[in-house]
Amino acid sequence: MATIDESSRGPAQLVLTASVARRYYLDGRSKVEIAQEFALSRFKVARLLDDARSSGLVRIEIGHPGSVDVELSGRLMSAFGLQHCVVTDTPDDEPATMREHLGAAAAELLTEIVTPDDVLGLSWARSVSAMATALRRLAAVPVVQLTGALARSGVDDSSIDVVRDVARVAGGPAYYFYAPMAVPDAATARALRRQPEVAQAFSRIGSVTRAVAGVGAWEPEQSTLYDATGEAERRELARRGVCAEISGVLVDADGEPVRSDLTERMIGITAEQMRAVPEVIAIVYGPAKVRAVLAAVRGGMVNSLVTHSTLAESLIAAGAG
Repeated sequence: MATIDESSRGPAQLVLTASVARRYYLDGRSKVEIAQEFALSRFKVARLLDDARSSGLVRIEIGHPGSVDVELSGRLMSAFGLQHCVVTDTPDDEPATMREHLGAAAAELLTEIVTPDDVLGLSWARSVSAMATALRRLAAVPVVQLTGALARSGVDDSSIDVVRDVARVAGGPAYYFYAPMAVPDAATARALRRQPEVAQAFSRIGSVTRAVAGVGAWEPEQSTLYDATGEAERRELARRGVCAEISGVLVDADGEPVRSDLTERMIGITAEQMRAVPEVIAIVYGPAKVRAVLAAVRGGMVNSLVTHSTLAESLIAAGAG
């Protein structure tokens, strides 16, 4: 968008330069047409336009008519070398409202970047569920479930529902399975992984080209996995340095995986498999997740973000510190 400031010039030069700038930037006239109208050479017109910009008489701003903060999105993407980054100017109010806005932004991003050559992997998170609800169009791609279901009060859907809903929109095959995210012991986990539907979905993880996940901080009400884990295990994992979980993968502040008894009991994607996915898009919100998101990015678990302006600014500040 071009705007003209008429307060910084003497009358004659101001009128001429502003008139030329209006014709070019606001009316869309060519330099040749302007030169003919004002009986100037094309070179004189070009010099006037250059002067208008360099002096601040004309200021050019790149804007977006929606809720995406384009400038902050670019800064965050550059700060962490992300593949894609969408930052919305969603107010920091109710988590449900932020999830809805970020889910819609993530749905738009997926609609734009997913091609028929992709294989889409989905982990369960409330934010991913919001994305699935907002999704209206998607290339016809296979959709693969990456984690088991996590039963929790107040949760209306599961990883199975999310995968089926997105596959329905895409019109591609859905690879899902009925199994919990975590089971009581490693032996049960090994047996479940051998079940045909689980094994079939897991065999597709290596072909996933884009994945969508949430990032949980290892704190109360900041991770569904944390809230579903016993108190003693939470304390032990925190003592061992667990800072975040991404699709059930536990990492420390440097993004390095922390193997534990819980890791052996998980039914889902592994740290190695997640790092091998070409693009993992995390939908994240809330100021309490700064360290967790930094860990996920530093560890190579996540390389694209959909978030809101407050968290984006905090991430940039923390990353620069």
